[in-house]
Amino acid sequence: MKTSPDQSSNNPTQFNIAAIAKLEEEALERRTRTERQSDAIVKFIGSVKFLLFHVILVAVWSTVNLGLIPNVKPFDPFPFGILALLVSSESVFLTIFVLISQNRMARQAERRSHLDLQVGMLAEQELTMMLQMLQKLCQHVGVDVKSAALQVQGFSKTTDVHKLASELEDKLPDQ
Repeated sequence: MKTSPDQSSNNPTQFNIAAIAKLEEEALERRTRTERQSDAIVKFIGSVKFLLFHVILVAVWSTVNLGLIPNVKPFDPFPFGILALLVSSESVFLTIFVLISQNRMARQAERRSHLDLQVGMLAEQELTMMLQMLQKLCQHVGVDVKSAALQVQGFSKTTDVHKLASELEDKLPDQ
C-alpha cells in the first residue's frame, strides 16, 4: 500500500500506522526458517491447548502407572522416572526455542530503538532550526522576545548527543 505525500499530509495518523505496519511486516519476512519454526513452537507452547495436553498427559500417565485402571499394567511405576526424563528433555528443547524467539525479538527491539533515536534526533534538529528561524524572524520584525530569549537561545543550540548520553549515564542509578 503506497501512500502519496498528499495523502500523508491529509491524514498523518493513517500514514504513520501504515508505515509502522509495513516495518513490522518486513521484520516478520526477514526471519530465518529456524526463527519462523521457533516462533510457531513458542506460540503453541504458550497456548491453553498445550497446557491442557500436558495436564491430560500427566493425569493419564499417573492413573495408568499408579495401577488405578484394572487390567492395565503400569509401565513406569512411581516415582515415574520415564515421565520425569521426558518432561525434563522437553523442557530443554522448549527453553532453546523460547531463547531463539527472545533473541530475535531483542534484535528487533534494538532496531526499533535505533529508529526511535534517529527520529528523535531528526525532530530535535528540525525544532532547533525552526527556533533559530523564528528567532531571526522576530528580530527582523522587531518583536521583543527578551523575556524568553535566554531560554530560546538554550533550545536553539544543537544538542550534543554524546554529552547528553554521558550526563544521563552519570545521573542514572547503577543496576
